[in-house]
Amino acid sequence: MTYWSRLRRLIPIALLDAASVSLALWLAFAARYGEWWPDSFKENNWLIIIAVLSTLWAMYVLGGYRARVRFMEYKLAYDIAKAVTTSVLVLTAVVLMTHAPNVPRSGFFIYWAIAVLMLGSTRALGRTYTERRLLRDEGRDRVVIYGAGDAGTQLVRALQAGKTYLPVAFLDDNAAIQRSEIWGLRVHAPRDLEKLIERDGVKHVLLAIPSATRKRKQEILNLLADYPLHVRTVPDIQDLVSGHLKIDAIREVELEDLLGREPVPPVIALIEACIKGKNIMVTGAGGSIGSELCRQILRYQPKSLVLFERTEYALYEINRELESKNLGIPIVPVLGSVNQQAHVEAAIDEYSIQTIYHAAAYKHVPLVELNPTEGIYNNVFGTLHTARAALNKHVETFVLISTDKAVRPTSVMGASKRLAEMVLQAIAAETPGKTCFSMVRFGNVLGSSGSVIPLFREQIRNGGPVTVTHKDVTRYFMTIEEASQLVIQAGAMAKGGEVFVLDMGEPVKIIDMARRMIHLSGLSVRDEENPQGDIEIAVTGLRPGEKLFEELLIGDNVSGTNHPRILQAEEEFSSWSVLERQLGTLEVACSQLNLDAARSMLWSIIAAHIGNDKNTSHDIIAFPLVRKKEDII
Repeated sequence: MTYWSRLRRLIPIALLDAASVSLALWLAFAARYGEWWPDSFKENNWLIIIAVLSTLWAMYVLGGYRARVRFMEYKLAYDIAKAVTTSVLVLTAVVLMTHAPNVPRSGFFIYWAIAVLMLGSTRALGRTYTERRLLRDEGRDRVVIYGAGDAGTQLVRALQAGKTYLPVAFLDDNAAIQRSEIWGLRVHAPRDLEKLIERDGVKHVLLAIPSATRKRKQEILNLLADYPLHVRTVPDIQDLVSGHLKIDAIREVELEDLLGREPVPPVIALIEACIKGKNIMVTGAGGSIGSELCRQILRYQPKSLVLFERTEYALYEINRELESKNLGIPIVPVLGSVNQQAHVEAAIDEYSIQTIYHAAAYKHVPLVELNPTEGIYNNVFGTLHTARAALNKHVETFVLISTDKAVRPTSVMGASKRLAEMVLQAIAAETPGKTCFSMVRFGNVLGSSGSVIPLFREQIRNGGPVTVTHKDVTRYFMTIEEASQLVIQAGAMAKGGEVFVLDMGEPVKIIDMARRMIHLSGLSVRDEENPQGDIEIAVTGLRPGEKLFEELLIGDNVSGTNHPRILQAEEEFSSWSVLERQLGTLEVACSQLNLDAARSMLWSIIAAHIGNDKNTSHDIIAFPLVRKKEDII
């Protein structure tokens, strides 16, 4: 703001203050003598000039004229009180020095009270007028703040200063503060939401409850899902306390808020067992799981971290991100493939690797169906070559990142991951006391590159339709952060050859998730019951190799561990002497790009150990020996 523009804004306020001070001094004399025009005031009316000049000077020096009326806070009230006090002291000194006649000393106390009241009232009226005018501003989206605590009140002040959202009310479950007012906004009970939508045209709800549990957030989101409102939230309390995010950093509601599942805090001793002070290597470090593993590992002070990745850009991105944290831990990007055993061994040798987290794999079911030999070679033989490299170079711990799709697989991807598990089980049984091999199996992770959440959001932004493969398809979900922490802890509990299974909670129906995301975006589902809705949900049919339901266990032989979210499964596998011959035949089929032979051999190896139980709650889709390209695309 330029000097002249500030001056144009201050002149009307200063003139109003001068009039208020003059009126206050006259009223003080009138109140003291009980008449409208006392002789004492007529004799000493020149004191008005002293009162006005001293008050305006004090207001200017104290910063009272720097505060904007729209954002008036309690500090301004103190500034007014101090300015009028200064004026009283100056008037008293002038009267004493000039021996002004008939000036009542008690009149100055009356003047102080009236002047403070009038200066404060003019600003309060100005603020009320400004806020009323803003309420008529149709260019801002009207929002309700859910949560009238500290976060909610701070959020209101931040939004009032902006030009995007217009807060019109609070919602809060606390009956003690309902019907009260905070920053000029009434606090309502949640049951009043429909009335606010109709009366004030509310289109958005902002959740200002950063300290609430996920279960509580889920309850609130279930309540809000019935209304055509776009629901968003402020950051978690940890982000606010750490200073990473500010209170007005509004974000979309994440699926973890919808799941209502509280993460279990990590057991630090387990986390540090295979990491602290050790040289760590993560294969597939640029992928979704691999990159999150790297972030988690750096938090627990490894001696060094080697990023092994075949995709140049992915390696560049994760290396740049981790280096920017400037933690003083050596981070080494290695560009290479896990199928090159010599390259893996060289990296292990060069950096004295003690722990390997093997996350390198092709995981996208339709793509692996279309490229089966490459998927088998990367997932199965990449694991075999990396495991052999670990054995040859005496690596202490090797943890394979597996998937729930390895359980009774119906796709090449799932079958290849089950065979990768069997490879490690067989090697562990063949080489006891050497490298400690283990596997950790879990379902979908939120935030991964293959997650449906980003896809649904993009489809909603584009106006739909939101595509779901089957109305009954369900999946397990876990946050990528929690999954990575549990992988590290599970690996620390291994003695050799264990298959660990993460407790993923309750499965989620994908079509229900799609509906909730549409509703929480402030839109409605278009279907037969609501043909005028905004977004259609289209059922496209199961993709090749896709299951209706995912499982985490092949059999019933499962036991608990020292961690409440980590289970251990005892599952069958072939001996290494048998498996080695079968892998040789499979490798030949893959190298010759013989798709039918590769699929057939893959199926025959795992068929005896997939636990196709007739008593399962759903039909197992037969693994196809031949699949045509046109059936996949």
